[in-house]
Formats: sequence, structure tokens, C-alpha cells
Amino acid sequence: MGNRIHHQHWLISPVFFLDSRNRFKDKAWIRNDAGSIWANSSIGCGYKVMRKLLILSTAAVEDELIQKISAADWEVSQAQDSGEARGLLTEQTFRVGLILLFSCEPERSFQWIIDLVQARRKMQWVIALPRPCVERKTLSNLIAERCYDYQTLPIDAQRLTVTLGHAYGMAELDETHLRQQHESDTQFGQIGNSPVMQTLFRGIQKAAEVDVPILITGEVGTGKEQSARTIHEHSSRAAAPFVTVSCAAMPVNLLQSELFGHEKGAFAGASERHIGQIEAATGGTLFLDEIGDLAQELQVQLLRFLEEKKIRRLGGAKPIPTNVRVITATNTNLEQAVRDGRFREDLFYRLNVLHLRVPPLRERRGDVELLARHFFNKFAAEVKTVAKGFSRDALEVINRYDWPGNIRELMNRTRRAVLLSEGPYIAPGDLELERRSLGRGFVTLDEARMAADRETIQATLLRTRFNIARASQELNVSRMTLYRLMEKYDIRRDNG
Repeated sequence: MGNRIHHQHWLISPVFFLDSRNRFKDKAWIRNDAGSIWANSSIGCGYKVMRKLLILSTAAVEDELIQKISAADWEVSQAQDSGEARGLLTEQTFRVGLILLFSCEPERSFQWIIDLVQARRKMQWVIALPRPCVERKTLSNLIAERCYDYQTLPIDAQRLTVTLGHAYGMAELDETHLRQQHESDTQFGQIGNSPVMQTLFRGIQKAAEVDVPILITGEVGTGKEQSARTIHEHSSRAAAPFVTVSCAAMPVNLLQSELFGHEKGAFAGASERHIGQIEAATGGTLFLDEIGDLAQELQVQLLRFLEEKKIRRLGGAKPIPTNVRVITATNTNLEQAVRDGRFREDLFYRLNVLHLRVPPLRERRGDVELLARHFFNKFAAEVKTVAKGFSRDALEVINRYDWPGNIRELMNRTRRAVLLSEGPYIAPGDLELERRSLGRGFVTLDEARMAADRETIQATLLRTRFNIARASQELNVSRMTLYRLMEKYDIRRDNG
């Protein structure tokens, strides 16, 4: 069985015990060395839990082998091409896969297997193949990087079933470890163990328990909307809508209609009644992003709405009662904006009943690596990649960099690194951070933020194939704003 040594052992979870009447008396589990799992039924008898095995092969598998594997408590599914395999993986959940290659010529005949195995990183794989094929670079890399174990032909069915059982146990351990790690690193759906994030989590908890306006401040890309959404989801309004409106770069008349709605015939082109987002959020939460960019005349209307808890549609005669909780966010200093006369002081105090600050990534040193690994796992599961994680040098660069574009920049760079990496581990060059420190030796915050914004916009446009409607929706900006940003950053279809 290959060159790896696996100790013979019993993998034990809670254990069943037989009483004097030969019945299982404890709700427990035990897995023997071949990997068989036993459980208890409602009448006290034991029954075996069937595990699912996916076999990938370029030729039909002998019935005798299938029968021997099935006898070891496996429910076997077979696929001989990519379409069939992906169909099975969509319909069912497999923890273990078996690759059977009877020949390594031509290589294109099993390339689909390599691609699929590289994409299914959470599964444990065992491969059986002719001995000469082990020396082929493509397959030796696959064995080293993605397979739990391998066996050369002819197949020893007994040893194979034992190995498959061990692989299943390893898959369960990996799954448990990942779940426990995620739970320990995550609160309110957000990743972070740093002191500043613990402070934020306590603030989110308090904010969810009270029904007052909340102001969330933080730099671009820190996750202000995620915090607002988390507050909503843990509040008494969770069953009602969470409605987002961006106050940035939208003409006053359009934003007014977007917020308050309009009646049919209220202005040229108003061919029907439009329900505004405040009404759409009835019973729930209205999230106003970039509130610092709100025009003065709309500040007056927003203040009146907060004071009276009523709105009037554009062109409407009657006030409409509302029941909405307002959460606002900004990356600007609103107190300075008040002093400069750009933001109404009375509105500021109305919005700032409870204040939360989302810290920038540079203040979350202990969290950067956690976030990077989270994004890697997310993107590696979505695309074909040979990378298994970050190299030590890459992690050192990640932890040393200031991340002026915050989580958004980290996410975007990790996505690109997953796509570009050609080795088993992401290198510093894949993140394209080292070259940013060249030249004059420093990068200003404005330059870094602009670079992060450009990269995010360009990546979104490429992903949506320059569908402006879809891209603007994903970026949460208007089409006009997206066109303006494309012009600002010189982003065109022919240079994407």
C-alpha cells in the first residue's frame, strides 16, 4: 500500500455498550479498524451507517470489486466522465473518493479527474493505478498534494477497504477541526479574535438588544455593512426586511425618490407609483451607507422623518406612518463635517444615539491571517487551483502589510493569488505586495485605497463580463457612479 505507514487502530467516538439482554444501552458510536460505523435504532438494536464513496474511473469497474467495497459498508457511486461526476457531487455529499486508473496514456483521458480532485479540496482521495504511472509527474504531484494514500495495481481489496475507512475517519476529523476552528474564530458571522474586534462584538450585542438609531464609522472596506446586517439579524426586527441605500454619488432627485418614493405623475416620466426604500423596510431596518455624502436638502427631510416617524411620497398629499429602525454608516468624520457646516448638527445627534467603530485591518494584527485563510478556503473551493495554502513567506508579508484597503483589499488579493498561483503554496509574489514597497519606498493611504478600489471594480467587471447592471448591483453603487469610476480609473473592456 504505497509508501505511507498507517497505524492499525480503533477510531472511537462515544461508544455503544451491550446490556445483559444484548441491546445497546448507550447512545454512542464506535468505528472498527476497517472503518465500519455502528449506531443505535429506536428499538435498541444496532445498525450500520452506510458511508458514501465516489469512484472516478476512465473505464468500467469490475462488479467483484464494487461488491467487496459495498460489503465494507460503503454506498458506491461511479462516474466515468466529468459531467457524470459533477452531477453526483451536486446531488450527494461525499467525504471520500476513489480514483481508479488502469492506464496513464493518453493523459488527456484522465485530465478531468485531476481537475475535479483539485477542486474538491475537502474530500479525502485514495488512488489505485499501475506502478509505472506513479513516476509520471502529473500523477506523482496529484498523489503528493491531494491524495490520502495510493495503491498500485493489482488491487488488494481488503487493504483498500481498510485505507478507505481510515480516509473517512480523517475526513471526519478534518471536518470537526474546521468547524471548531471556525466557531472559535467567529462571532456574529464575523471572523476575529483581536481585542478591538471583541469590543466591536460587544457593541453589536448591545445594539441588537435596543431599538435606537445607530451610527457605524470606519474606513473603506472594513465591513460596516456586515456589522449593520449582523445587528439586524440578531434584533427583534430580524424577520422583517434589511434594506440598503447608498447615499454617495446619486443625484438629489433620484435619491429622494429612492428613499421616500413618488406618486404617479409626480414628475415627468413618473408613469406609476414608486414605493420608496423607507416604506420597503417597514418593520425592519433601513441601512443608509455613506451618510456623510447626503445632500443638505435631503438631510432636512431625513431629520423630519426621524422626528415624526412619517414620510410623504414625492407628489403625495398624505403623510404615511412608518416603523423602521435606521442604521447609518460613514467613512468620514461627521463631527468635523458638522463643524465645517457640511452636515446638520441636529441630524448628527439623531443618528448618533449609539456609535460603533469598525476597526481597520492594521489594528487587527491577530485577525489578518485568520481572514486570509478564510478567503483562501472560500476561493479555492470555487475555482481550479493547485495551491493548498500560503507559504511562510507569504504569511509574513500578509502580517507585515498595513492593508490600507482593509478587508476588501485582502479579499481581492487573496482571490487573485488563488487564481495566479502555480505552485502548491501561495508565494508573496502571487499577492503582488512586494512590488508596492519598491520605488520611493512608501505608498500613501489615498494611493492604496484607489488601487484597492480599482482592483475590486476591475475584478467585478471581469467576473460579470462587463455587465454594468450586474456589476453596479454587486458593488452597491448606481450605474452612473460605476461609469464615473471606470472613467476615473481608466477601466475599459479592452484593457480589463
